[in-house]
Amino acid sequence: MTHDALRLRARLYATLRAFFAERGVLEVETPVLSRAGNTDPNIASFSLEFSGRTDGAPRTRWLRTSPEFPLKRLLAEGIGDCYELGRVFRDGEAGGRHNPEFTMLEWYRVGRDHRWVATETVDVIRAALALVERDVRVVDIAYRDLFRDRLDLDPFTADEAQLRNALGDVVIDPAGLVRDDWLDLLITHRLQPAFDADTVHIVRDYPASQCALAQIRHDDPPVAERFEVFLGPLELANGYHELRDANEQRARFERDQAVRKARGQAAPPIDEALLAALERGLPPCAGVALGVDRLMMALRGTDRIGDVLAYDFARA
Repeated sequence: MTHDALRLRARLYATLRAFFAERGVLEVETPVLSRAGNTDPNIASFSLEFSGRTDGAPRTRWLRTSPEFPLKRLLAEGIGDCYELGRVFRDGEAGGRHNPEFTMLEWYRVGRDHRWVATETVDVIRAALALVERDVRVVDIAYRDLFRDRLDLDPFTADEAQLRNALGDVVIDPAGLVRDDWLDLLITHRLQPAFDADTVHIVRDYPASQCALAQIRHDDPPVAERFEVFLGPLELANGYHELRDANEQRARFERDQAVRKARGQAAPPIDEALLAALERGLPPCAGVALGVDRLMMALRGTDRIGDVLAYDFARA
């Protein structure tokens, strides 16, 4: 890290806040600690024990992995377009491109879908790149077309053996891996590394099995109205046309917990406050979470997250 990186980060934050102020998107601040956690089997949460008075509430609290759930509660209360710029926490993620605490920019647009918000995400990235006098070209491509064009493979119909073979000389221990894991490995090991540094890729309409918190569109085959944005080989953002059905959301949370238990992982409590907000009514909306430290890495031209932090995990 250099002091120049910290000065650039300060300029970036000012740019992001000005961007959303100009568009009438409200900055909000939500809790870092929650009585519920993230059930996603691929994300590990930190927990801690509160020593004070709880009036019967759980002592165990979870550090947020994203501000998504409280932001959606605010949307259900009628707050309108909003964003949060703040720290989030993920256990077990430390290395060249990961730090257990990092900065996330997350925002929601009422009455918009995932494709509109994906375009706005590119606008945010371009505003940031202007700080270092860079611009990019944009490739907007469906998940299925990306695999067909770059790997000559249909990710919706290929069997597991075909997916494994498409990894080529990349050797992966197959124990415990399922079909979606092989698809993810093809993105991270074959597709992502080949993305040009001066290109933003919007990859949209993922397999329905990778829906997370996105709506499913009943095409043939069905797709999740989800997108990811890559700047060069760096994954920067993940967004959804947001699911609004409380029953379906509960079922997804319960499936997540079943997977976690089968893997021997801790199963954080389901966020009942979010489900109650969905029951009351989430307005039609789309949202996206963007990794600010990854964006800083792109601005500084480095592949080490430690180069853009005052002190990374090893020095904290």
